[in-house]
Amino acid sequence: MKKIAYLLLIAGFLLGAYATSLDDQNVEWTMFVIAAIAAVVGVIIAKRADQADARADHVLEANRNELNESIANIVRDLDEMAGGDMPKDEHLRDWIDQKLRPDLRRFVEARGSMVHLYSLQTYADIMSEFAAGERYINRVWSSSADGYAEEAARYLKRAAGQFADARDQLARAGRS
Repeated sequence: MKKIAYLLLIAGFLLGAYATSLDDQNVEWTMFVIAAIAAVVGVIIAKRADQADARADHVLEANRNELNESIANIVRDLDEMAGGDMPKDEHLRDWIDQKLRPDLRRFVEARGSMVHLYSLQTYADIMSEFAAGERYINRVWSSSADGYAEEAARYLKRAAGQFADARDQLARAGRS
């Protein structure tokens, strides 16, 4: 279905370009309107195919697992770091980039399924906590780069709290 949609879109643009290039003074409007309609229909079909793919059971289940696993990893890693000896400066930034960023990315890539799995309000609540935690992680990284170890430690604990709240809300949503 997507191939047909993309073919319609391409054909519409090519036909529209052809219709406008036939005469430098006049546009062949009938041909141009047909081309525009074909392109719009292609876009509509492609969007509907994308929506159907996003709601497929196997995609939703895979993304549910990604969400739960990645947020659990983030919380675990932050708790270990906040409870133990926190590396300083470059080592802290490397730890964030190597340990946290992959799970942050995984969560973000799967987040769209939360609306289909739970609700828009649940998505907003969880993403609010997640975004705050991510901002704190970025603050830790920046503080570390600027040599403010105390500030980095303070924001690392705040980030851990935000991600723990997001994890707990996700767990509650999964039980509902």
